[in-house]
Amino acid sequence: MIRISSQQIFSGGINRLQELNSSLNQTQEQISTGKRVNKPSDDPVAAARILKLDQELSRIETYQRNAGLAENRLQQEESALASSVDVIQRIRELTVQAGNGSLSPNDRKSISSEMKERIGQLANIANTRDASGEYIFSGFQGSTAAFGKDASGSWVYQGDEGQRVLEIDDGVTVPISDHGKGIYSSVPAAVFAESDPGNAAAARIDGIQVINDGALSAVSPDDITITVDTVAGTVSAVNSRTGDPLTVTPAAYTSGESFEVAGVQATITDAGDGDEFTLRAGERQSVFATIENLIDGLDNIDKGWPAGQAAYDDLIAASLQNLDNAQESIVQKQTEIGGRLNAVDSTKSFLEDSSVYSEDIRSQLRDVDYAEAISNLSFQSFVLQAAQQSFAQVSQLSLFDRL
Repeated sequence: MIRISSQQIFSGGINRLQELNSSLNQTQEQISTGKRVNKPSDDPVAAARILKLDQELSRIETYQRNAGLAENRLQQEESALASSVDVIQRIRELTVQAGNGSLSPNDRKSISSEMKERIGQLANIANTRDASGEYIFSGFQGSTAAFGKDASGSWVYQGDEGQRVLEIDDGVTVPISDHGKGIYSSVPAAVFAESDPGNAAAARIDGIQVINDGALSAVSPDDITITVDTVAGTVSAVNSRTGDPLTVTPAAYTSGESFEVAGVQATITDAGDGDEFTLRAGERQSVFATIENLIDGLDNIDKGWPAGQAAYDDLIAASLQNLDNAQESIVQKQTEIGGRLNAVDSTKSFLEDSSVYSEDIRSQLRDVDYAEAISNLSFQSFVLQAAQQSFAQVSQLSLFDRL
C-alpha cells in the first residue's frame, strides 16, 4: 500500500490547477490577439519561420516603395518629354510658316516673337522639378537648374551626365532619370557648310540638302572638304579625317550649279581658284541653339539680295531638319522610358504576388483558428472547473477536518 501525504495531495492538486489555468490563459490570449503564436515558446519551429517571413515581407515592402517612386519619376519625365515634343512641333510649324516667301518683315518679326516665348516655355519644361524639389534633367546636380542662360543670353546645359538608378528587387535596378544634355543638347545637327576664311570674298556655298541618307551615313560623322579648281574647271572632295577621295557628280565646276557628294547636294557660287569649303556631317547641336539661330535669322537676315535670300533659305531648311532631329531624340527617349515603365510594372506585379503568398503562409503559421480556439477554451474551462471541484473535495479528506 502506498501512503500519500496531505502535502502531496495539496502540491499535486495546486500544480495541476496551475497547469490548467496556464493553458486556459494561453488560449484566451490567442483569441484576444488573433495569433496562435504570441511568443517563441508557443511553437519554436513556427516562430522561426514567422520571423523569416516577417523579414521577407519587410524586404518586399521596401522594394514596393522603390518601385512606386521609380514609376512616379518616370511618369513625370515622360510627361515633360511629351510637353517638349508639343512645343518643338509648334516651333516647327512656325518655321514652315516663316519659309513662305510672301511674308513681310513684320510677319517674320511676329513669328520671331512667338518663338521667343516658346523657347522660354521649352526651358521651363526642361527645368521640371520632382516632388522633392530637384531638377529631373540635371543628372546628379539635382539642386541646379538643368538649363540656364550664359553671359551671351544663350540657353546652356548646367547639370552633369549622371543617371540615377533605383533597386526595385534583388538584383533588379531601373534608371529613374536622364540628363538633359543627352536629350536637348547632343542632338544630331543638319549638314551645314563653312567657307574657308582664305576664300574669295564673294565665294559662297549654299543649297545644302541631304538627298541620299545611305551615302551620307557611309561618311558621317567625318566632315567633307570640297576644293574648287577654276583652272581645270573641277570640284573635288575628300574625307576630312582620312583624306580618302569622294566622288563628286558632276565633277565639272559651274558657278551657281548644284552638285552632289556623299549624298549631299550643294551649290558653290563665285569661287576662286583653290577655294575650300567644309561640309559638317557629324556635328551635334542643342535644340535651344537651333531655335536661337532661327530667331536671329528671322530678325536680322536681309532677303533683299541673293546671298541673303540663299542664307535665309538654308537657315529654314537646316532648322527644320534640326527640329525634326530634336523631336526624334525625345521620342526615342520616350520609347526607352516606356520600356522602363513596363519593367517597373512587371516587377510590381511580381512583388505583389510574392507579398500575397508570404502573407498567406505567415497567416497559416501565426493566426489563430477561432473555431478551434473557442472550442478549446470551452473544454479547458470545463476541465479547470472540474479540477477545482475535485480538489475541493479531496482537500477535505484530512483527519484534521474530523477533529
